[in-house]
Amino acid sequence: MQEYLVNGSRLGWLIDLETKTVEIYRHNQDIEILQSPATLSGEDILPGFVLNLKYIC
Repeated sequence: MQEYLVNGSRLGWLIDLETKTVEIYRHNQDIEILQSPATLSGEDILPGFVLNLKYIC
């Protein structure tokens, strides 16, 4: 994920199905780790986008 951020990505999600965790990567910020989130927001990068994780995690 760090490579994506270095190359211009501003938001990344690393979804681990085994542990049901999501690591949220943002440009120039610490990694945020969520446990079993119901949804993920596109924040200000993808306004209005919501990923429903009900059937994924």
